[in-house]
Amino acid sequence: MPAIASNQTETAATRIVVIEDQRELREGLQILLNYTPNFHCVHSFGSMETALAGLEADNLPDLILTDIGLPRMDGIEGTRILRGKFPAVPIIVLTVHGEDDKIFEALCAGASGYLLKNTAPAQIVEAVKEVLNGGAPMSPEVARRVVHLFRTFAPPVEVEYHLTEQERRILRMLVEGHHYKTAAYELGISRSTIAFHLKNIYEKLQVHSKTEAVAKALREKII
Repeated sequence: MPAIASNQTETAATRIVVIEDQRELREGLQILLNYTPNFHCVHSFGSMETALAGLEADNLPDLILTDIGLPRMDGIEGTRILRGKFPAVPIIVLTVHGEDDKIFEALCAGASGYLLKNTAPAQIVEAVKEVLNGGAPMSPEVARRVVHLFRTFAPPVEVEYHLTEQERRILRMLVEGHHYKTAAYELGISRSTIAFHLKNIYEKLQVHSKTEAVAKALREKII
């Protein structure tokens, strides 16, 4: 369906594409965007397939607003494809889905913002402006879920650096003030073995000295 006419000129306005299968909501978003100063809904699509077929690389919008629960190809898979084809175009998800898995999948697919459909029209407009200015807007409920997801899925630091238990023990001893000789004595191993482990620790932490290793361990709470 072509965009509803407005009092905005396309050349002067931010060009926005809407992908939404519910006609009433799709047309409501068109009206909202077209009657917002400096916004223009240049196209609206009822499915992700028609959107992918209709978007052209030489005539891209400034932003895409998409639903998740679309027929056939859903908005998450569509977002992943759109980001691959048009990486510079930000995408805001507007959906009824507030579940952790949907939020996580959409953000991983490349969504720049995540709004629930009960978001007030004025807040949708502000979210579009925020994304265009480099932000990542989310409905309050979604923001709370993202904080929860971050706490749930954030990997522990030792996984990131892949320190072994022995390496962590030696690093902890360095923080406590040990040097080669006292660490070797405490652990009942040779100084050459300590040196071997320290070499691995430095490589994994991407540092070049005991001082740098200790500073990084304290700063990032590795131990």
